[in-house]
Amino acid sequence: MTPAAELRRADHERLEKLTASLFARHGLAEADANIIARCLIRADLRGVGTHGISRLPIYLERLKRGLINAASELELSEPSAVCALLDGDNGFGFIAATRAMDQAIARADQFGIGMVGVKRSNHFGMAACYLLQAIDAGYVALVLTNASATMPVWGGREPFLGTSPFAFGAPGNPPIVLDMATSVVARGKIRVAAAKGEPIPQGWALDADGNPTTDAQAGYDGTILPLGGPKGSGLSLMMEIIAGVMTGAAFGGQVRNQYDSFEGEPDVGHTMIALKPGVFVGNDYALRIAELVARAKASTPVDPAQPILMPGEPEAMREADRRLNGIPLSISDIDMLVTQAKANGLSEAKVLETLI
Repeated sequence: MTPAAELRRADHERLEKLTASLFARHGLAEADANIIARCLIRADLRGVGTHGISRLPIYLERLKRGLINAASELELSEPSAVCALLDGDNGFGFIAATRAMDQAIARADQFGIGMVGVKRSNHFGMAACYLLQAIDAGYVALVLTNASATMPVWGGREPFLGTSPFAFGAPGNPPIVLDMATSVVARGKIRVAAAKGEPIPQGWALDADGNPTTDAQAGYDGTILPLGGPKGSGLSLMMEIIAGVMTGAAFGGQVRNQYDSFEGEPDVGHTMIALKPGVFVGNDYALRIAELVARAKASTPVDPAQPILMPGEPEAMREADRRLNGIPLSISDIDMLVTQAKANGLSEAKVLETLI
């Protein structure tokens, strides 16, 4: 953990504006740059730092190398009334996923359910971003994606499955926002630990020879372990089917890793599913979800000092605090931002302006 003395705080709006400007300098349309920046800063607001501005260097590097299409033209086909398929044109996953969820919501509004698949996409950041998009519009949602091979299929040794998140959201007070990796831990946490030279807990990963390791770099170069053994493996396999096999995207170990592969398209697949919450019970949904939450919170807590919280509630409280008091940045975070700003024609002052 970074010592408090080494932390500064950044205003989220100014940090988002700076982030958008970095992407705009690579030819992205202003609206697209704003979508990416909003998703990245939302992750940092909610405390999901592995999917926030820490990803800037690799995204900008891939843009610089022409590996992500900065001017992607999304193409929508409609095989049925409730289903659509979006070709992401090798653009940013943030843009394709946002558009796909919009399309899923529009279909759910008319038919009660909408499903939109995406192919030829890239990493889309924090899955909860698209859950919140649906929740804000008043819809229940599932967000599925596949990813590059970093986890073995159960019983296997070499990487085959991605640590694809299982993400579910529902309107309520508080909203239910479940966004979890199908691995023991999000691979981004191992990547961050490796960059800092810190160890990882036993049971997170295997090295390249299949041995348990606490060395973060060895674990990152090896395989991360599935959550709950065969259960996490099975959930990730489901992602491969719904987001990969069914959409026409890469699947089964074929998705390229954005950190390791600098040739060809990653061809990530996503699937967005939106559901009208009252499709069966009408206006009773609001009463029923409130009753569910109330019953759950009335359970006797294991620790009386720790109240029972719903999935996504800790992140929502963290977001509320950081919107008021700023996003904590370490010295290394600030140095990274300064490096990226200078490399992209902006001054160090532009970074320092974001700090409170």
